[in-house]
Amino acid sequence: MKKYIYIITLISTTFFITSCGTEEKKVAVENTPAINVKVNKVAVNNNNPFLAVSGKIQATNSADISTRMMGYVEKVYVNVGDKIKKGQLLVAINNTDLQAKKAQVNAGITQAKTAFTNAEKNYNRFKNLFESNSVTQKEMDDMTANYEMAKAGLASANQMKNEINAQFAYANITAPFSGIITSKNIETGAMAKPGMPLISLESPSDFEVIAMVPETEISQIKKGISVDVLVKAINNTLKGTVSEVSTSAKNTGGQYLVKIALDKTKASILSGMFATVQFPIERKVTTEMVLIPLEAIVKNGQLSGVYTVSESSTALLRWLRLGKTYGDQVEVLSGLSATESYIVFAEGKLFNGAKIK
Repeated sequence: MKKYIYIITLISTTFFITSCGTEEKKVAVENTPAINVKVNKVAVNNNNPFLAVSGKIQATNSADISTRMMGYVEKVYVNVGDKIKKGQLLVAINNTDLQAKKAQVNAGITQAKTAFTNAEKNYNRFKNLFESNSVTQKEMDDMTANYEMAKAGLASANQMKNEINAQFAYANITAPFSGIITSKNIETGAMAKPGMPLISLESPSDFEVIAMVPETEISQIKKGISVDVLVKAINNTLKGTVSEVSTSAKNTGGQYLVKIALDKTKASILSGMFATVQFPIERKVTTEMVLIPLEAIVKNGQLSGVYTVSESSTALLRWLRLGKTYGDQVEVLSGLSATESYIVFAEGKLFNGAKIK
């Protein structure tokens, strides 16, 4: 009996202690001062003044240099970042086989010249004899045929020499224009193969942006119009002009390629940087566009969200799927409707469930 009384007393004591702790914690939470916040209504834009598309910067003049012959690389004369001039030697490929073929071709040319010289002499002699009726028509025809064959043989030998000389240009690879080496894909001693990119070269003075425009907007984009190009990597907006507009989207899934030539600038732009091209044309929007300021966005790794206000006046973190950036505002694709409010500023640190005022 005493044992049961002890157990009941222990349970009652534990319940009392637990209840007191919960009550104290509840009172502590309720006594936490509310955080002063500034709340904004969602901005809805049904007719955005410009069309913005993503693009990528590249050098206007660039080339991936390769060779048409197979052979071991004797030496690579440049490194990535080197400034080179037009005609400068970049890569030398072993050309022992070409040297042997050249010697054979030269010997063939000598032989063809000798044969042509003899045939020409015989032709001229028989021509004189034929005029004096000393040889028959058949003999003259045979000599003329020999002369023409020797002449053709010499021409063929000279063409073979031109072919060999052209192949030497692929053994000693030179720069097609002045610029900077951007990549080197071959080393001394490696095997070079036909069509294999060996050196990449670009001219750093002129840049362009390659952008893809949807089919619903491409009809409004014309060659020669001025555009703004926002380069996020350097936080700078550059000026450019549309230089090319593709008329086919056969292989691009309804996206049309547009090239924008960038104006001369002192900004530190590099090939490969991503950019946002803003065209000064009316954007066709069929649904409401939800926009919120960038300063209200909360980042957590790859996630982006915003604090909203719950019915009980507490902060509620809402994860969003964002779209394109328009100046200091960003488009919300999902996660926030046009009828909701969000917190744009707080005097304290916000968290889920924090009391706000």
